[in-house]
Amino acid sequence: MEIRCIKRVLFLVLFCIASEFWGQQKISGNVITGDDLDLAPVLVVNISENRSVLSDMSGKFEIEAKENDEIRFVKEGYYRVDKKLTREEINAPFNIMLKKMEIQIPEVTIKYRPTGNLAKDNQHYNESGKLQALKSDMEDYMRSPLNQPLPDNTVSKTFTGHDFNAGQVNLFGVFNAVKKLAQPKVTKANYNETQDFLKRVRNEVNLNFLKKYGMDEEQIDAFLLYADKTRSLAKRYRKDFSITVVEYELKVAFGEYSKTHKLEGTQE
Repeated sequence: MEIRCIKRVLFLVLFCIASEFWGQQKISGNVITGDDLDLAPVLVVNISENRSVLSDMSGKFEIEAKENDEIRFVKEGYYRVDKKLTREEINAPFNIMLKKMEIQIPEVTIKYRPTGNLAKDNQHYNESGKLQALKSDMEDYMRSPLNQPLPDNTVSKTFTGHDFNAGQVNLFGVFNAVKKLAQPKVTKANYNETQDFLKRVRNEVNLNFLKKYGMDEEQIDAFLLYADKTRSLAKRYRKDFSITVVEYELKVAFGEYSKTHKLEGTQE
């Protein structure tokens, strides 16, 4: 019983191998391009079986294939050809004709249409000797250095009215200059100058608005250091101290200080 089963299996295997051998065979043919000077080979591809070969210089090819396989013929400069094999083409050689691709030439637009008059057409296409000489002289002139000074771009006194400011002192200019000289130069304050400035602020500026928010003396000192750091008070006002200006700067600084510091007291 076992021997009979083994024989059946061997028979099926041999039958499958024979079917594959008989179904797959080599086909042959010839590729024609119509150009006897073009001897480059053609790529022949069996798309169904993923096989490829090159034809020889005369266009002859041979490749493994079977009925209904799709064969592709590819050559640079020619249109591709795809062919599905029939039973007749399996058993006999066949020819494939490749068509050459057309070369697209860009269109040329002629703006000037010749008249047939040689003198007139020559004037259009060629520059005259005078025009060429003029262009050459202009280029030399533009490249040459400037020998004469440029004219002053101002209105002549002949066409201007009387200048009532002539001989007069500009009082506004003098006032601004004196004011600028009178103002002290802003410089960075050292430690001692900063401490003297903060002490003067404590003595001369009204700080009751800070005490209304429940700030004690230690908290007021911490705030004054914060205001000096953020508003550069000692640097800007130690030499030009103004109670009104310093008080305003402190209130501006307090508006930012109250956003980031918790105050225990409330305003009365």
